[in-house]
Amino acid sequence: MAASTTLSSSITTFKLSPHQPRASSVFNPLPSVKLPSISFNNLFNPLISRCVPTPKSSTISPLRSAASSTTPEATTAATTFHGVCYVVGDNIDTDQIIPAEYLTLVPSNPDEYKKLGSYALCGLPSSYQTRFVEPGEFTSKFSIIIGGDNFGCGSSREHAPVALGAAGVAAVVAESYARIFFRNSVSTGEVYPLESEVRICEECKTGDVVTVELGENRLINHTTGKEYKLKPIGDAGPVIEAGGIFAYARKAGMISSREA
Repeated sequence: MAASTTLSSSITTFKLSPHQPRASSVFNPLPSVKLPSISFNNLFNPLISRCVPTPKSSTISPLRSAASSTTPEATTAATTFHGVCYVVGDNIDTDQIIPAEYLTLVPSNPDEYKKLGSYALCGLPSSYQTRFVEPGEFTSKFSIIIGGDNFGCGSSREHAPVALGAAGVAAVVAESYARIFFRNSVSTGEVYPLESEVRICEECKTGDVVTVELGENRLINHTTGKEYKLKPIGDAGPVIEAGGIFAYARKAGMISSREA
């Protein structure tokens, strides 16, 4: 009993009473260090602050100014496309645009990129009697594709817009897109995925001569004499014009150039 009392007494001597200073205060405190002041106004600048207007001599316009500017300087040579159109229907999937057997081709290799163009839209069913790319050719005479609803559905292969671009396609005009195809078109910068406000695919035929004017947001069918309103491409336009998301970021100074 005495031993128990002694042990209990020795333990209680190490308990920290509510009014006793903590152990850290027994030792000498560390010297105080004055931290530099931080301006939180500059610390969390929004990303859009990088997209401030650039001088007219810049090689590319920032996203916001390109979408909202109506000055002549904002108009570039790539805002109008003229050529023969190729018309397809609804639900054209990526396997019809470029079959899986050709996904081993590497777009960064110039020779293989060229081959990708020769296989563009070769997966279309036999009901499409006119071939998009003639046998033995690497590019198509059809520079504008007109489609229906849900163009580019299926797998998320980036080869789909790349194959179209390699075949010489400048723009696709469809009623709607699968989101992943639209995104891949912008990120690769291969084709302009433009949306129509009506089903142009039911009023145009393969072989019609058309003009796409990005600045005016319209498609003109010179064969029929009809014009159609297109939805604005918006902030995606300058990215595609630059050649893709990484090319845009380099030209806008967001990331270091390859030469750096």
